[in-house]
Amino acid sequence: MQRKTIYNPESKESLNERRVFGGDSDGMINFTRLKYEWALRLWDMMEANTWFPREVQMTQDAKDYMYLTEAEKRMYDLVLSQLIFMDSLQTNNLMDNINPYITAPEINACLSRQSYEEANHSKSYAVMVESISDNTDLIYDMWKKDAKLKEKNTYIAGVYEDLANGELTDEKLLLAMFANQILEGLYFYAGFAAIYALGKSGKMLGSSQMIRFIQRDEVTHLLLFQNMINSVRKERPDLFTAELEEKVRKMFRKAVDLESSWGAYITQGQILGFTDGIIRQYIEYLADRRLEAVGYKAEYGSKHPIPWVDGYASFNDQRTNFFEGNVVNYSKGSIDFDDF
Repeated sequence: MQRKTIYNPESKESLNERRVFGGDSDGMINFTRLKYEWALRLWDMMEANTWFPREVQMTQDAKDYMYLTEAEKRMYDLVLSQLIFMDSLQTNNLMDNINPYITAPEINACLSRQSYEEANHSKSYAVMVESISDNTDLIYDMWKKDAKLKEKNTYIAGVYEDLANGELTDEKLLLAMFANQILEGLYFYAGFAAIYALGKSGKMLGSSQMIRFIQRDEVTHLLLFQNMINSVRKERPDLFTAELEEKVRKMFRKAVDLESSWGAYITQGQILGFTDGIIRQYIEYLADRRLEAVGYKAEYGSKHPIPWVDGYASFNDQRTNFFEGNVVNYSKGSIDFDDF
């Protein structure tokens, strides 16, 4: 596996010969002539969803935070620290470990846009932290000091390091796509639900709104990797062996265990509407939807235990099933389409 050639005027690759990876593109991003139409639709959606963290009003959150219970404050701080870590990791991972090996220019463009959005999420968390904390380092350094949080982060980072180190094969790059699908589709969601729980009780509404914007972005990131995987399935069916499926399912099972444990740790049975069982069922439900989206059968058969979360994840002028990835329209655009 070689890094893509950025300047490649000698390329003879036809549009039909273009590949997600392993192709020989000339490197030019031409949105008027592309193979992957879904990439253009995703780009248009990402562009239409542009937002800026300072637009979200956090004044009331600063007041609300002072009156949260100690359990709620602890949960809020831990969630922020975890989200900060993951988006920081992903900003660099996309550009350093994924995009250099993707040979479809229109997908390169979407990955570049995603990397910007991940950095924008980091700015969002900074706005949230600055609003509620006099000592921002307490939250920013929590991922190094809290043992449970460090355990989770070390595992996630280790997956990326394992996939990036050594000889990069076609299968390793494909597994990296699955790892990104899991990151975007599972590892954020216990934290998102925790913030929505505060919003549901009438607290920290600015934070809930910020997370809505962030989650809307994460849905497009999830769709990006699911479409990359499904495109590779068509181009390289030889890679989708029974052995690969077992490796993918093992990754999902580990992710479900890790995220369920994390959700139980941050809530500690003290947050209204959450029990350890509900959290695990929710993560299992999400894992099943993610597996089905890339052509595999569900692993758990779990039903959605907290459908109210869907309402907090949506916008009044945007009707999106965040868990199916089936977008009807979006808030700042006018393009309608059913699926990718």
